[in-house]
Amino acid sequence: MGTRRKSPGLVPSEIFLSHSHTDHAATVRVAEVLRRHGVTSWFSERNILGAQQWLDEIGAALERCDWFVVLLTPAAVESKWVKRELTYALNEDRYDGRVVPLLVQECDYKKLAWPLSTLQIIPFRRFPTGCAALLKLWGIGYQPR
Repeated sequence: MGTRRKSPGLVPSEIFLSHSHTDHAATVRVAEVLRRHGVTSWFSERNILGAQQWLDEIGAALERCDWFVVLLTPAAVESKWVKRELTYALNEDRYDGRVVPLLVQECDYKKLAWPLSTLQIIPFRRFPTGCAALLKLWGIGYQPR
């Protein structure tokens, strides 16, 4: 099954990047590529300041963002926060066709959420190829540095 898109070729306003804290380096790399290509992203370590309430800030970002990208790794499968964020996105009609799973490391992602098996998973073990496939969703050509 392919990923359905409501507005093919339209650059997202802001992407929510869901990930395990263990995968921080990979998340920063993805966010940097998105930024270089004119796509704004949000993720917890970069956007939540020390004294802010995590739950409130994550909730506000989930409400604001128009696309949801989840980095799939063994650590993400075990993360209760990734599961909560993904469950929220899968249940929101406005994210229909806008949940994008990136397979960064082999893992049993069905343990995280069984509906992931119904979505087109973007292989992300080869970084440039994965970035090109992700950006193609929005009609953006990947430009290496």
